[in-house]
Amino acid sequence: MSEEPILQVKNLSFSYPEKKGVLKNINLEVERGERIAVIGPNGSGKTTLFLLICGVLKPHSGKITAMGEKVEHNRFNPRISYLFQSPDDQLFSSTIFDDVAFGPLNMGLSRREVERRVQDALEKTGCKALAERIPHHLSGGEKRMAAIASILSMNPEIILFDEPTSNLDSRNRRKVINTLNSLSQTILASSHDLEFLLETCEKVILLDEGEIVKTGSIRAIMGEENLMQSHHLEKPHSLIHSLHIPHSHG
Repeated sequence: MSEEPILQVKNLSFSYPEKKGVLKNINLEVERGERIAVIGPNGSGKTTLFLLICGVLKPHSGKITAMGEKVEHNRFNPRISYLFQSPDDQLFSSTIFDDVAFGPLNMGLSRREVERRVQDALEKTGCKALAERIPHHLSGGEKRMAAIASILSMNPEIILFDEPTSNLDSRNRRKVINTLNSLSQTILASSHDLEFLLETCEKVILLDEGEIVKTGSIRAIMGEENLMQSHHLEKPHSLIHSLHIPHSHG
């Protein structure tokens, strides 16, 4: 018998008071260890979907099940972690060490286990030298990596990355890509940086106007120029060239 999906979304719908039909009857299954990109134009419901999956928002109808248990609204669940678009929303303690320790402490772990997890997360993200630094004194790239460390210290099983490369220079963007590719967790990543998604994910969900338009292989779907354009997205540059490589005669 095959293992049940790590994440199941059934008939999920959601509206904000000022905006109706943000998500309409979403059905989705994610297998353990999958890396799925979520793409779509602004306002298509990507962030809302992530906030529902991690329990920050409450569905109007439908059900979300993760690791076989129903996701409860507003209940701390260290097994599902969400990386905010802005690291300033994630970092609020007096030092980076305290920020990275916050999750494990709330899980009721021993001081020793908290210390071990913090060191491990700082190591994985290259943030060891930042442990005693004050978050708002850090650069954008340092904040981003510290925010990722604050998630990894909880050993989540599902990680939701919302625009993790936004406002990063190429060096820090590469750090995020390398870190993501080193993780074994189930990952859903939303980004306007489609090249980043091509490097980190193998499947894609195309959302538009609150509905899933298409799911499948990331290279196949992003390579469909007409499909991408009809949903206000550009076919990634790397896919244009990889399909027509002229043979050089030298």
